[in-house]
Amino acid sequence: MLDSTDRLLLDCLAEDARLSLKELAARVGLSSPSVSERMKRLEERGVIREFTVAIDPEVIGYAFQAMVRVRPMPGKLHLVEKMLRDVPELVECDKVTGEDCFIARIFACSMAHLDRILDGIAEHAETNTAVVKAQTVRRRLPPLDLGET
Repeated sequence: MLDSTDRLLLDCLAEDARLSLKELAARVGLSSPSVSERMKRLEERGVIREFTVAIDPEVIGYAFQAMVRVRPMPGKLHLVEKMLRDVPELVECDKVTGEDCFIARIFACSMAHLDRILDGIAEHAETNTAVVKAQTVRRRLPPLDLGET
């Protein structure tokens, strides 16, 4: 599991993944080589999967964000799954239980753009779309200390 230093290190990285090893070391009270070794172990264990960048889609032209529930027609599950993977504006998709099989997050420049994306799926699946008004909780880490939950 994670010790308190690992949790602190992950909290710091979640806040700003661009922190230097020197800054991380100062924040967690270790030397830079020790932090580097801990980071390497966290990556090897699969705790840290990747480092990424967060952008504001609206600033680059995506005026709409939609959550789309997707229910493939009978026998079309694998085809729809491949189709969803091939939609570049689809930035995130989960395979779920229940009546729908997928819940996808899609960015679009306009309502017409969103309609064109959904029209490409409609031949093989039913969709139910909700336009996102605001993202009240951004993607974040779950609690790192399971003993406290």
